[in-house]
Amino acid sequence: MSHQPRKRFGQHFLHDPQIIQRIIRAIDPQPTEIIVEIGPGLGALTLPLLKTNANLHAVEFDRDLISFWQTNHPHLQIHACDALLFDFAGLSNDNKIKVVGNLPYNISTPLIFHLLDQISAISEMVFMVQKEVADRLVATPNERSDYGRLSIMVQCFCKVEILFLVSAEAFNPPPKVESVVIRLVPHDKPLLNLEEIPHFSRFIMQSFSQRRKTLRNNLKGLVDETTFLNAHIDQSARPETLSIEDFLRLFRHLS
Repeated sequence: MSHQPRKRFGQHFLHDPQIIQRIIRAIDPQPTEIIVEIGPGLGALTLPLLKTNANLHAVEFDRDLISFWQTNHPHLQIHACDALLFDFAGLSNDNKIKVVGNLPYNISTPLIFHLLDQISAISEMVFMVQKEVADRLVATPNERSDYGRLSIMVQCFCKVEILFLVSAEAFNPPPKVESVVIRLVPHDKPLLNLEEIPHFSRFIMQSFSQRRKTLRNNLKGLVDETTFLNAHIDQSARPETLSIEDFLRLFRHLS
């Protein structure tokens, strides 16, 4: 298929056969399992996955690509939808789903947050993301600007593993950044309850509102001195020095 990559969709099509095979091995498709690919594009991952016995679904927003798949591969279950609005959990039955894809770089972070809202229906995620996002996903306290809201929220729900780097030359057109393939495996028992997610997310956002300021300044009017003391948190500390457990303890004392 001849298709001009569209900048507004963040399209960079993977074409390196060795990288494609490495990603397929990382996905490890199993017979009858439900796999949902975000953005099938020209089929670099989709076509090999179709050759397995997995129950493959694809979510695509580009009308031209939707038409291509519907015409040439009608057996592919394609969902014409913005992935940021898609109900991934609706595809889950008794079995959880595996979500995979080369995520559009311009929406990778909000898309990961969208998936966290449906994490109870997901068994595993294997994604290609830009290296900057991967560094934030795996960051721990005191890792300069990498550690923040994305690190904390994702690690509350998943174990994150960087699998391998992918050079820009593996894509058409080549992106201006390095890419990384990552695996996210949900914890058996998440550190947060689902109903806590929006409140904790806002709390973390406020905590990091000014990275060079102390927690006392960032959380002024929300957390008083007594709450800091009861949670055993130094109010003069900067947010990037606190562990996830520290933030959870302070949040629950506040709640």
